Amino acid sequence: MPIETGRFDSAAIFQWGVVLVASLVAALWDLKSRRIPNVLTLPLLAAGIIAAVVQDDLKSSLLAAGLLGLPYILLFLFAGGGAGDAKLMAAVGSWLGLSSGIVALVCISVCALAMALLKAAFEKQFIAVFKRIQHILVTCFLVITSRGLIKASAAAVSDDSSEKPFTMPYGPAIFAGLVVAAIYNWLS
Repeated sequence: MPIETGRFDSAAIFQWGVVLVASLVAALWDLKSRRIPNVLTLPLLAAGIIAAVVQDDLKSSLLAAGLLGLPYILLFLFAGGGAGDAKLMAAVGSWLGLSSGIVALVCISVCALAMALLKAAFEKQFIAVFKRIQHILVTCFLVITSRGLIKASAAAVSDDSSEKPFTMPYGPAIFAGLVVAAIYNWLS
């Protein structure tokens, strides 16, 4: 099941096609309603795992699902990210396998960062966004290093709540990153 970088046979085209179409649907849904629904993510995850079983590569599929989902689970827990984003990323990992999943994760992260910084600049919230990123990183660091003894809360690190909250739908960043990753895999 793992799609090796630079290998685009019919199975790889199908797998990339599935995640690109599903992430496009998720991006449009997220733009419209600010959520990515379970009716899309859970069947996509289940189908990715079933495809991995059929291709005898369940280990790579599950590892990639965990690896791609974990950062978004942390964002959900500590930074107000969406659970649908985490489930979509796990589903993408289940389809792409470990090697292509890592490429996809990097590309998605870069696209998301670029989109967030552009949105922050456009909305004149650049400094507020950097403060928020700092708050998230310090809170995560404290929770991890204390082995959970310090709970993630606004009290752990001061946050200027007078700022307008900065949010953005993450579905478009996931789709854009997957497009970049697919092109990278195709060209390499």
